[in-house]
Amino acid sequence: MENASSDKIRIVAGLPMYNEEETIGTVITKVLEYVDAVICVDDGSSDYSARIAEECGAKVFTHRVNRGYGGALKTLFAKAKEMDVDALVILDSDGQHEPSDIPLLLDPILSEQADFVIGSRFVDGGGSQEMPSYRRLGIKVITAASNLSSDLEIKDTQSGFRAFSKLALERLRFDAEGMELSLEMLEDAHEKGLAIEEVPTVIRYDVPKGSNFTAISHGFTVLAWAMLSLSQKKPLLVLGLPGLGLFATGAAMGLNAVSSLTDSVDSLVGPGLTAVWIGVLGLSLMATGMVLQSARNFIRHLLVREFGLD
Repeated sequence: MENASSDKIRIVAGLPMYNEEETIGTVITKVLEYVDAVICVDDGSSDYSARIAEECGAKVFTHRVNRGYGGALKTLFAKAKEMDVDALVILDSDGQHEPSDIPLLLDPILSEQADFVIGSRFVDGGGSQEMPSYRRLGIKVITAASNLSSDLEIKDTQSGFRAFSKLALERLRFDAEGMELSLEMLEDAHEKGLAIEEVPTVIRYDVPKGSNFTAISHGFTVLAWAMLSLSQKKPLLVLGLPGLGLFATGAAMGLNAVSSLTDSVDSLVGPGLTAVWIGVLGLSLMATGMVLQSARNFIRHLLVREFGLD
């Protein structure tokens, strides 16, 4: 890709890297066809990933210890801002993402239609090769939980193929160092009014070396973060509905215990006590959800009235 100016790097690709010596060279060579520069963050690798990346033309920054995906992205963002780039494209180092799709992600940013673009498997034209069914289900569940808390209606919240404008690089802040960063980044962008768009892409699962993060641990970590975020934003939904279910269950168990009462009162004690504590737990959850929701609504109303914040 030709630079608009010999002194200005407009587009940079960022690759988090952890023991990717088998694939990193090929990925960098292909990516350099579409960007002005490639920067890699070697996140504590024990192989020759960093040396290979440098020999293939990438600028490598090294973490002495493995900080995780979020930690690597923090460094990539910091270096991209230091370079004063116009756009940053993030993609994996294992060859799952197709470098030829980089222009598709950049187009909404360079035309100033979006600040944050996601290469999505689940929009028209997108897809995945040999994607395991359990992983597809997990992504759908995580995405649904995330969309409930943010109302973003993003179809692929777990795609690591993303592009960011200069404005997004300046405004986005995130704390997570693990894979849950993918959701935290989306919520922060939404709260700061950044335009988010999805474009179709195909992600490969037939590469020689897949993700270094196990799908199950990744899924549980990200889902837990999504549910925590949802409980903070919509406590009545997260606490109230389960509470209502528990209360209904306790009531049904109590009625069943009474209807099946025999001559012995002792036969009522066990089921009756169980029904009571389940019902009380349900009432407690409903009450907690209502109190937290009321407090959240009050604070939101106060912020809008006093500061114009929503």
